[in-house]
This record gives sequence, C-alpha cells and structure tokens, in this order.
Amino acid sequence: MAFANPNITAFAVEATEFPDLARRYHVSGVPKTVINDQIEILGALPQDPFVEQALSALTAPPQT
Repeated sequence: MAFANPNITAFAVEATEFPDLARRYHVSGVPKTVINDQIEILGALPQDPFVEQALSALTAPPQT
C-alpha cells in the first residue's frame, strides 16, 4: 500500500537485530504489522483481508 499512496509509510524491521523494538511491540511471531501504535495484525494476510482488518480496527468505536 505504501507504494500506491504517498501518504502511507512502511518500515520493515528485523526483530532479531532490533530486540528493543521487538520487546516494545511485543513481537511473538512474524510478520507483525503495527499501525499507528494502535492496531496489531499478526501473520501474513492477502491484501484485501489485510485492508479490511486494518480499516475495521481504525473505524471501530473505542473500547471502554
């Protein structure tokens, strides 16, 4: 998605080379995607289900 839209930035981080980041984001498996420090998606998903999951998490009402 970052290739298609200049408003999206993406970084790939090797968890074993950056253990502090891996701990910060509680990486227990890869791939793990973290969006805006709010949404976490663990595992590889095809593009359409990935976008659906990310958008539904972003538009869901806050949990109290």
